[in-house]
This record gives sequence, structure tokens and C-alpha cells, in this order.
Amino acid sequence: MDARAGADVRAVDAGVDVSTIQELAERVVEQVERVLVGKPHVVQLSLTAMLSHGHLLIEDNPGTGKTSLARALATAISGTSNRIQFTPDLLPGDITGVSVWSQRSGEFEYRRGPVFANVVLADEINRASPKTQSALLEVMQEGQVTVDGIAHAVPQPFMVIATQNPVEHAGTYQLPEAQLDRFALKASIGYPDHASTLRILADSGDEIAPEEIEPVADVRLVQALARAVRGVHVEASIVDYVARLVDATREADEVRLGVSVRGALALVRTARAWAAIHGRDYVTPDDVKALAVPALAHRLVLQPEAEFDDVRPESIVQQLMLTVAPPRR
Repeated sequence: MDARAGADVRAVDAGVDVSTIQELAERVVEQVERVLVGKPHVVQLSLTAMLSHGHLLIEDNPGTGKTSLARALATAISGTSNRIQFTPDLLPGDITGVSVWSQRSGEFEYRRGPVFANVVLADEINRASPKTQSALLEVMQEGQVTVDGIAHAVPQPFMVIATQNPVEHAGTYQLPEAQLDRFALKASIGYPDHASTLRILADSGDEIAPEEIEPVADVRLVQALARAVRGVHVEASIVDYVARLVDATREADEVRLGVSVRGALALVRTARAWAAIHGRDYVTPDDVKALAVPALAHRLVLQPEAEFDDVRPESIVQQLMLTVAPPRR
């Protein structure tokens, strides 16, 4: 980074605090809700993942607005977005890009894949083979892809929003635990309530495309906000609370594999962002409780007996929050 670019970054950072983050979050929710009506909580979760340098997994039925969410979020921050439709014949190079021979230059040239965008929608990620799914592992963890031994950095901020259909499992490949662990949060959009459905139907003749909403920030400001989120205070008692929750998942009778250290870090980092978008520069136990299920449940591997009894990971985390005492002050 040259001196001028560094001065620009410091100038942006100097004007950022939690009130700025809260104001931006409210404006993003307002704009994205023009497309994804009646779902402010999901938009907040998406922004929380982005500001904590995390990724979002959405498991929901078709037609609930998963694609619209990704495109609208990218537009709201003046960023770029790409959609990758995962199919059984999709290859890793179709995601990361490939090197092709150029007759003009007489050497191989790298052609970037669709993963080079600020918001990447991996649609129906469980329909591709495990080899293709793993093409996202490096870029989700390190923000770069390596092709022919050469690393290529993706644009920042960078976020993967992956979707999977919970009702059609024919021809799908379950995501491995190592990849599930790299999603900071898992959410479900769900169907709109009656009032929101009426609003959608009433406005059906004047539908707004995700690209038509008003940008409320730029990618440089979003990066500054993400840096500011790292400064949100987490008291030692909150860290202890998270550690005790994570330990409890490993000791639960229904659980074969509990939450990893990466999962505990994800809960702390997303709690920082959640607190900031709600206007606080410190994390409270309620922030941890609000994100415990989205941040931890998808990381649990249940015992076969629990799966047979249709025990849900979400219900286990909710039960643990009742038994693990939060800080008293």
C-alpha cells in the first residue's frame, strides 16, 4: 500500500465508530428489504457475517429470495456479485478460473472464475461433487485462490452466501464438516408473514430488481467498518461464557462431534459485529444468545441414535443455553 492509499484508509477509519456502523446497517436493511420484504433479521445476519469476515449458509426452500438477498446486498455496498449454479458436472476450475494457452503471448494466461466478486452466491452448493465443493475452501479461509502454484487475491470485502435445499436430497452431496465449519453463520429466510405477502402481491406489477436499489456505502467504507468491529470490547466473562457453551456442546450425550475452536472464534467475532450494528461498542450475553444457534448449530455432528430420533442441532444449542449460565453482570 502506498503512502497516499494509506492516508485515505486512515481518513476513512477516523470517521468510523459504532454509530456509523448502526446507521449503515439500518440503511442496508431498509434498501435490501425493498427486495426481500419482511426479513430484516436475515439481512442483519448477512451484514454481521460480512463485517466479521465470515460467510453465510442459507438452508431454505426454493423461492424464498436467497438469490435476491445476495444480489441486493452487493448492490447496497456498491460491490460486485456473481452467482454460481452448482451442478454435478461443475468442475473446480469453473469456480476458481483456469490457465489457458495464449497464442498471441506464447504463454499461459490466467482467466478468473466467478469467485472473484465481493458477494458470491453458491446456489445449491450440495449438488456439486465434494471435489468441486472443496474449491471454495481456500478462498473462504484465506481470501485467495491458487492456480498453477500462483496465488490470486479476491476482491475485499469478500463473502460467500451458499444455499442448499432441505427437501430434495436426490443427487446431492452432504457438505463435509470441514466446509460447514468455515461458514460463520447458518440461517433460514423462511416464507413471509401474511402482511408481507400482501405487500409483495400488491407491488407485483412494480417489482424492484436487486440491481435497482440505492447503494448506501462503498466497499472501502465496508472494509473500514469491518476494521472498527474488531475494536468492539468483549469482556472476559463473555469469553468464558462462550467457552462454556462450546464445552457443553462437546459433552452433550446426543453429540458425536462438538463445536471446534474455529466455531468459538466465529461466535465471538460475529457477536462483535452484531453488537456494533445495534449501536454498542461492547458485547453482552444477549448478543451471544442471539447468535448461538446461527453460529454453532450447523457445526454439530450428532450421534446416529439422535439422528434416528430426529433430534435437531438447533434444539440442542437452545437447550444448552438454558443450562449454561450467562454472566450475571
